Amino acid sequence: MLNKTLLSLFLSLFAAMPVQAGWNPFKSGNTSAVRHKEVRATIARFKARDPSMKVYFRKAYGYAVFPTVGKGGMGIGGAYGKGEVFRHGRFIGTATLTQVTIGFQFGGQAYSEIIFFKDRRAFKRFIDGKLKLSAQASAVAATAGAAANADYSDGVAIFTITKGGLMYEASVGGQKFRFYPAGK
Repeated sequence: MLNKTLLSLFLSLFAAMPVQAGWNPFKSGNTSAVRHKEVRATIARFKARDPSMKVYFRKAYGYAVFPTVGKGGMGIGGAYGKGEVFRHGRFIGTATLTQVTIGFQFGGQAYSEIIFFKDRRAFKRFIDGKLKLSAQASAVAATAGAAANADYSDGVAIFTITKGGLMYEASVGGQKFRFYPAGK
């Protein structure tokens, strides 16, 4: 009985999500301009939450900002987000984040994520689609002073801020990224 209730709840959550396919002639505005505004607001939120993070923005070879990553699951879970990529503080393209997890998990959550790349080698792995991260294993919650105590792991440092939702999780999986150069 509990399994049927949980399955019904899970399916109703996905049924309530808006479906979008292709071009919507009623949608106005430039989506890349909207995303850029969201990225700037996300960066400001991270810096306000932890002022010591400013050094990462200054010294990192590059970084990727995902303003909203939506995550949900019940046994099998997934996450998806779109963001922008910067090298030496300059916008160079966009990226997508996908995640698949398996294990005990239930619920849904939205969070922001910033990935910093210490050097050209780590950044190139990301650009080439060769960077894969274990699910939240190395992410640091952005709180006051967290960046001062954080360090790069294999040339990558990840910070997150929860935006909302509730997720119970003890799962394994990983994040994969796809990069799209600007102008293409």
